[in-house]
Amino acid sequence: MPYSYRLSGCAALLCALSFHAVAEAPLTLPDLRINSRIDAEDGVLLDTPSQTGSRLGLTPRETPASVNIVNRQQIQQRGAQTTQDVLNGVPGMTAASPPGSAGSVAYRGFSGAQITQLFNGISVQYDAIAARPVDSWIYDRVEAVGGPSSFLFGAGAVGGSINYITKLASRDENFNEGRIKYGSYDSSETSFGFNHALNDGDGIRNYARLDFSHSKSNGYVDREQRDAWTVAFSLLTDINDQLSHTLALEYQNETVDSPYWGSPVLNPLGGEMKVDESRRFENYNVEDGRYEQRVRWLRSITEYRVSDDTSLRNTLYHYNTERNFRNLETYAYTADNSRVNRSNALLQRHDQELNGNRFELLHEGQLFGLASQWSAGLDYSHNVQMTYPRSVTGIFDSVDPASFEPGHFYDLNGMVPGYQKNRENTVDTWAAFVENRLQLTERLSLLTGLRYDHIDLQVHNYRTVDANNPLDFQRSYEPTTGRIGLVFELTPAANVYVQYSTAADPPSGMLSTASFTSVRNFDLSTGKQLEVGSKFNFLEGRGAATVAAYHIERKNLATADAANPSVTQPVGKQSSRGVEVAASLHVTPKLLAEGNFAYVDAQYDEFNENVGGRSISRKGNTPTNIPERVANLWLTYDIDPSWQVGADSRYVSSVYADAANTRYAPAYTIFGAFVGYKVDDDTRITARVRNLTDEVYARWTSSSMLYLGAPRTLELAVQTRF
Repeated sequence: MPYSYRLSGCAALLCALSFHAVAEAPLTLPDLRINSRIDAEDGVLLDTPSQTGSRLGLTPRETPASVNIVNRQQIQQRGAQTTQDVLNGVPGMTAASPPGSAGSVAYRGFSGAQITQLFNGISVQYDAIAARPVDSWIYDRVEAVGGPSSFLFGAGAVGGSINYITKLASRDENFNEGRIKYGSYDSSETSFGFNHALNDGDGIRNYARLDFSHSKSNGYVDREQRDAWTVAFSLLTDINDQLSHTLALEYQNETVDSPYWGSPVLNPLGGEMKVDESRRFENYNVEDGRYEQRVRWLRSITEYRVSDDTSLRNTLYHYNTERNFRNLETYAYTADNSRVNRSNALLQRHDQELNGNRFELLHEGQLFGLASQWSAGLDYSHNVQMTYPRSVTGIFDSVDPASFEPGHFYDLNGMVPGYQKNRENTVDTWAAFVENRLQLTERLSLLTGLRYDHIDLQVHNYRTVDANNPLDFQRSYEPTTGRIGLVFELTPAANVYVQYSTAADPPSGMLSTASFTSVRNFDLSTGKQLEVGSKFNFLEGRGAATVAAYHIERKNLATADAANPSVTQPVGKQSSRGVEVAASLHVTPKLLAEGNFAYVDAQYDEFNENVGGRSISRKGNTPTNIPERVANLWLTYDIDPSWQVGADSRYVSSVYADAANTRYAPAYTIFGAFVGYKVDDDTRITARVRNLTDEVYARWTSSSMLYLGAPRTLELAVQTRF
């Protein structure tokens, strides 16, 4: 892969911001409020309690790990439309939504099922599919932890964990809010929400919150249309001063007509992958192609404060979803690039139901005469998924890209209506976990954690029984994972940390759809990480930064064949090492600069790929869709109390599309800008442009197609709160 030296200004500014002042005289952290926008919620968040980095409610500063929080204010300020827009602001992370695996994320040299994506701390164990981009309105914040974190949330997570945290009813204030947006390609959004106390006075007190969002778009690719709505409701009940209960419900409904599956790459296939830019918006799917999903969440959260030092928390949860696919998915140019062959039709349904319960005990006290915090608990989940694939492979037709009829799905040769049961996967998981923070000295703290999982997989086959597809089979796994870390406070404003953590997961990644061939010959996959870093404020609290360096190894894993994703191949060992830097600085009372930069060297250490019946070593090669460098930069300037302007940029280096590293998608840099006008204290109008230079770029790649990002788009939004 050729190196690109077109690094954006992100990296240079970051280095200037973050490596400035650890060695200065001891810093103090005065309360700082420069204007109505600049407050503790700006920039790199070091002192906001996190639900993802630890079960003890620690802040990122207190946690010996890379913990990134993107809060509600930052989501709105950056104009993040969906959860994946939020993820692309996390240091080193790339996210995309190709329809077949619309929750695709790459982080710290790993991707797919090697990244755990949680919903309010709960894994549905089907992350790369279930974690589709959802409109961001219903979310309070998104958190991410770099590296192995199985000890917190269960099997998986060697590359990191992501946690989408929904808005919940609050005791803090009563309010109503709403937003309307309209933009390019007839994109629109109507959203509203409220939080209110339902009663006051003595006795039982109730607080309710409702958030609703509806969005639709004609899509930047021909014929694609999307319609989605989400709703989140929660009722918080304070039964007495010690006991409270929260009932939380969510519903998501999304339909995409003629979904875009990607653009074919011009021949010859080798080196830099290129598309015909004059066909940038062409959609080769059938006329009646479809993706749709319905998601339902129910959580019952009970919290009981036994004393000032001890509390109990129980979360009972239910998740149910149905996903339907009806598409012609693969497109490739003929040898002379004059026509496009369309192949691989899939009719598919996923029915998934997850039920579980998590019980936690939190306690603060003394251990060996030292201040100590404890978290311990039990976790159980029962996950059942039925799949109904009906696929027809091979080339259906060869069309002229300049003029063709997309056709209809059931007119494809060999495709008939009706879903056909494939297999039912049942995954039962029992777990016990414990975590402790011990204050060894005034400046030094020790954080330890341990988790034991017992996982039972049972699969029933509804198709033809043979040696590779038995009627029934089952497997059991018993991983034990943990973390140990130290945090040393250099000054009240700066610390350094070191941690060692482990991960374990079944090699196929997603047991909820695992087949007999994907698990029968593979042992448990294990991972480990060593990380060192620092978190600090500088310039009298006007700036904040984090720096981390890590090395991750994963053994005995399996990977999907890039040319044939249904085929699983064993990988003996894969590793990554890298550096991440994030910083923010109030340059002046009116100018805020934020940014991050990440570098990763990821490779296969032991991997022999099966190519045409021959075993070819891929040792030293880079895994697919892993960029070496990623950088982000945001600048926000207050012209006066009413007017605000901002700009942003994002750089992603080139990524390989195959394990042989013979072809790659080129690097790209995209820019954005906005102008905001505050009508009054409650109402704001924002005009925003994305992809300012109309860059043609790939957000994700397969061996012969590029999934292109959106072109230049404009958007006008009005938001009010009262």
